[in-house]
Amino acid sequence: MKKLVFILTTVLVFSAAQNITAQKSIVDIAVGNENFSTLVTALKAADLVGALQGDGPFTVFAPTNDAFAKIDSKTLGSLLQPENKGALSNILTYHVVSGNIGSGDVVAALKKGNGKTVVKTLGGQKIGIVQKDGKIWLKDTNGNYSEITSTDIMASNGVIHVIGDVVMPK
Repeated sequence: MKKLVFILTTVLVFSAAQNITAQKSIVDIAVGNENFSTLVTALKAADLVGALQGDGPFTVFAPTNDAFAKIDSKTLGSLLQPENKGALSNILTYHVVSGNIGSGDVVAALKKGNGKTVVKTLGGQKIGIVQKDGKIWLKDTNGNYSEITSTDIMASNGVIHVIGDVVMPK
């Protein structure tokens, strides 16, 4: 009987630990990571924090601070202004896909599509995912590429994949 109680207790502890780590939303994870501080600032400016704290699930291709730094500082500063909230929201929702698309799903889709696949973003536009040079990249509607540098950061309402450049919709 003691052995059974020990086994059940161990299972419950591990289950609780997994649930605790999965309780952070996409926004909570971004806020807690200093490499996403520009993304968080942009999400706040575009009034998208609440949406990304929703149930989801969402797949977010999250640009790092270094990715945002590749944008001209004057342009980025302008996008963060209240009068450009619509344009900023359009750019940010171009980085979000409905559903929980893990790296395994992406690899399977690329295999099925001979190294290419397309997903529809929350902004209603399509973005390509391609495999080239042994890496996986996003390809925006302008033909620009952004490498997916880290994958499968699990959140309670989806998954985050880190990208090296900000992708731009038309």
